[in-house]
Amino acid sequence: MATGFSGAAGTVHVIGAGVAGLAAAVALAARGRRVAVYEGAGHAGGRCRSFYDDTLGCRIDNGNHLLLSGNLATQKYLRQIGAEASLTGPDQADFPFMDLRTGERWSVKPDKGLIPWSLLSSDGRVPGTSLWEYLRGIALAWAPPGKTVSQCLKGNGQLFERFWEPLAVSVLNTEADKASAKLLWPVLRETFGRGAAACRPLIARQGLSESFVEPALAYLHKTKNTVAFNHRLKQMEFANGRLKALNFTGARIELTVQDHVILAVPPAIAGSLVPDLDVPDQFRAIVNGHFRLPTSSPKVAFIGLVGGCSHWLFVRNDMASVTVSAATELATQPSPDIALRLWPEICRALELGDCPMGPHRIVKEKRATFAQTPGQVLKRPDPSTAYDNLVLAGDWTNNGLPATIEGAIRSGQRAAELVVC
Repeated sequence: MATGFSGAAGTVHVIGAGVAGLAAAVALAARGRRVAVYEGAGHAGGRCRSFYDDTLGCRIDNGNHLLLSGNLATQKYLRQIGAEASLTGPDQADFPFMDLRTGERWSVKPDKGLIPWSLLSSDGRVPGTSLWEYLRGIALAWAPPGKTVSQCLKGNGQLFERFWEPLAVSVLNTEADKASAKLLWPVLRETFGRGAAACRPLIARQGLSESFVEPALAYLHKTKNTVAFNHRLKQMEFANGRLKALNFTGARIELTVQDHVILAVPPAIAGSLVPDLDVPDQFRAIVNGHFRLPTSSPKVAFIGLVGGCSHWLFVRNDMASVTVSAATELATQPSPDIALRLWPEICRALELGDCPMGPHRIVKEKRATFAQTPGQVLKRPDPSTAYDNLVLAGDWTNNGLPATIEGAIRSGQRAAELVVC
């Protein structure tokens, strides 16, 4: 752990305390750099946070996030902030699924080695699928920039509907017939492509804030760095190829020649602050439904759902949380109507029978991620900018991964590397 600030290096001003901004600040603090973080809201974490809900009478996560043991940037970040034990999951890589139409259940269990020998047997494959359907997945490795997931993987058989499509929609938060095939491949390469050890599913033991936010804020405080909330950046002043000043509401900070800035804000805000910056400008929604269960349900920690509205179901004690990705149309519907669609699917998945719906909360994130279509992916800017002392971070930047927690953290760590180089 860093115990002091390095030499004559100036301050790194991190704008935005979402996961990308926190990852950048933590990486810099670990190297002994002086960091000042500014957040426009009154809390840190962005989409990755927990909050107390009065209706449910407990803390819930703003959104549900499933991570994998192969998410190396995330693992590094959690080690740095001392939260590596805050995630939990099965000892083995096991992804349970259910078809809501038929009630059929199965599990996807990656092989321990790099070669998926189990696929040679029908018992090792998704029910009703063939080996050829799996082999089609290699097409993602050579997918041209303009090709969609459906164009690469859809064909005869059930694997697309029962595995490829649910995977693509959850990872890319974009409809499979519009999502970039090229962007899905790095995820497969870094997880399923490395065997079961890299595929173990992980979720927050308590909540997203307890894993990703509160330990990071504590680490920054311990290393004597500052985090200021309710500091919204209104304008950036540029001159002679450099960023000269930051104008916040009611405050102006002039930058020294040794100072740097990492801009870790949503793409629309970044585009309004940085001249001539091309950013993604189309988005997809995510809808999360949180439902109080009549009793705790230890049978299921999470399960993938196909053939219905819900995509993933997570259970923590007596709380069931459903995620619907690529949910732009669903997000336009009234919350009571959404709840009435999701609750029967929860009852089927958890075998609750005709159980009445109790307290619940629907959370709509209408601009959860940028639309990860081939055209929008081309709009992702590189972290380096035309200005010597300004670097970008965020899951929407060109970090080589989709807009996920792993992508956000990797972008923040990369931004920190560019600053110290």
